[in-house]
Amino acid sequence: MSALALKGPYWVTVRQYRRTLWLAVAAVAVSLAVIGGLRIWDAQTPDRFYADGGRYAADDNRGYETLRLALEYGGAWLLFLPLLVGAFVAGPLVAREFESGTYKLSLTQSVRPADWLRSKLLTATAVALLTTLALIGVFRIGWSRVSGTYGLSWADRGSYEATGIVLFAYVLAAVAVGALVGQLIRRTLVAMAATGLVMGVVMFVLGTFRWSFLAVKTATAPAGPTLWTPAHALTMDSGLLTSSGVRFDQSVCWDEVNRTPGLDGMDDGGMKLFGRCLARHDATAQYVDYHPESHFWPTQLIESGILLALAALAAFAAFRVLRARHP
Repeated sequence: MSALALKGPYWVTVRQYRRTLWLAVAAVAVSLAVIGGLRIWDAQTPDRFYADGGRYAADDNRGYETLRLALEYGGAWLLFLPLLVGAFVAGPLVAREFESGTYKLSLTQSVRPADWLRSKLLTATAVALLTTLALIGVFRIGWSRVSGTYGLSWADRGSYEATGIVLFAYVLAAVAVGALVGQLIRRTLVAMAATGLVMGVVMFVLGTFRWSFLAVKTATAPAGPTLWTPAHALTMDSGLLTSSGVRFDQSVCWDEVNRTPGLDGMDDGGMKLFGRCLARHDATAQYVDYHPESHFWPTQLIESGILLALAALAAFAAFRVLRARHP
């Protein structure tokens, strides 16, 4: 057991931030108690079975609705985890050491600057990843029951991060960015705010463009009833096509209808005029651009790769800065 015990700067880091470690354990324990309790409450009301063979939660199952709401908000809260990790590493873990000058004490104990920073980052990384793994496990306990419902599909923000591997990559990037920002700024609160801002921008940008990593699939059909797409598909765009296959902006026809005098007095609300406009522009088909559920893991891997590259660059820069200031 003694061989497995933490030694040197690792032991110091754990002892120094043991309250934070206990806070992480408490957060996991509370989350498990809440989700586990809601699953038990949900199980008290039997599901309803319909003629089509479907199985659905009963309308009066308040446990199910509360569980679904908890998972919806829980997924949103998990998005803050990388921000919290990055802010903690940048502020209390790194910047405060420089701001207060306590890092000098560690460097006088036969500890090289690189070993000092490495011990802090490896400890923070291990704790952050284990906490993330535990919280994702708790999320999945509830996810297995409510997945696919409104706000909890595989592509929704929160659910997307909490059911794949990309949240781990965000946490790793947050640790590395926090280490770099903490050394550059060396002011606890300012470093925390700056790291939170950087990681917030990273999450916003990747969240905005993640569905551009892979080409969409397109389904077409004659104009008419709603076009069929695969179950659980993420619809990106839909509209009309001309007979030559060119996409037609139907707002042109709606604008024409809205400019027609006496529209309010028409029984059909101008739908006949709209149909005539479509015929005049030769809009005879419809299309839907979508991402099938099979795009989930490839998108996760691409986004994770980008984040790991960012983490590697930030970590490399952090050690270069440390080496330049403390050779």
